[in-house]
Amino acid sequence: MTDDDEALAAFGYELGLLKRIRRSGWWHAGVRDPESVAEHTMRVAQLAAVIAAEEGADPARAAFLGLWHDTQETRTGDLPHTATAYLAKPSPRQITADQTERLPDRSRDAIRGAVEEYESRQTLEALCAKDADKLEMLLQAVEYRDTGVRRVDGWIDSARKDLKTETGRRIAEAAINISPLSWRDR
Repeated sequence: MTDDDEALAAFGYELGLLKRIRRSGWWHAGVRDPESVAEHTMRVAQLAAVIAAEEGADPARAAFLGLWHDTQETRTGDLPHTATAYLAKPSPRQITADQTERLPDRSRDAIRGAVEEYESRQTLEALCAKDADKLEMLLQAVEYRDTGVRRVDGWIDSARKDLKTETGRRIAEAAINISPLSWRDR
């Protein structure tokens, strides 16, 4: 066993925290047990691939960016937007640098590169991944609304406003006009 192996294993344990960290903003809407950051991330990566495919971008790259977009929350937790008035937004790049400091070069560079690309929003894949993040929040809000949570319109409106790709905007429009169970009828 090498130091690299131990560093990768330790990082794997750190990433496991994402399964237990809840998306805290939903508590404001009255959701008792919101989804975890890991659950959110799974659908973000999948949506990023779909959006990228429709936009003519690289689906695998967009999904990869989506996988890493919230990993910094192992160090900060999920901070709701209401915290921004009281806290400086932690730098995702700096947190990622700290998280990956002991990783082998190839792994460290791949993760840091993904976070840099996502945060810079300079590639179509990054725009697709960011739209997937917003779209996932919108879908989750509609699903919560469908189960009786009433105060989710702010999340839906915020997500719709921030979408950049035509595909993301079209999916959002469809999502607010169909049932979350419509997939059963197809």
